[in-house]
Amino acid sequence: MTPPRNTPDNCDNLLLDNQLCFALHSTSLLMTKVYKPLLQALGLTYPQYLAMMVLWERDGLTVGEISHRLLTDPGSLTPLLKRLEAEGLLSRTRSREDERVVIVELTEQGRALRDQARDIPPCILGASGQTLEQMRKLQADLQNLRSHLQDNL
Repeated sequence: MTPPRNTPDNCDNLLLDNQLCFALHSTSLLMTKVYKPLLQALGLTYPQYLAMMVLWERDGLTVGEISHRLLTDPGSLTPLLKRLEAEGLLSRTRSREDERVVIVELTEQGRALRDQARDIPPCILGASGQTLEQMRKLQADLQNLRSHLQDNL
């Protein structure tokens, strides 16, 4: 016998607003929208900004290292890096030891962009309506969740 359609036991766990995945997804979409005008002023898209942040932390990484840091596929990262290279923000060179390995380095223009990007995090904090402590706690919780999810892949 099929349970009634509207019983809490049957449907609550399938309500969209009860889904953590949807809360994360919809928040991510809105976060990206908040970033958009800030990044347009720098001439960057959100994925390009993420790649630049990785390089601002540590320059001279391989495409594979950047991909690993961003939890993305190297093949999808290559077109993005090519566009950043065309914009004069970075250079890509093949390793002398292994020509399959591409090393990515910031140009002077790419390093200078970091100074222009310094105002973005405070703007995002302001838009969040959270305190810095609340945001750091949320970030730690999400990193913990991400780690557990990675462990289960």
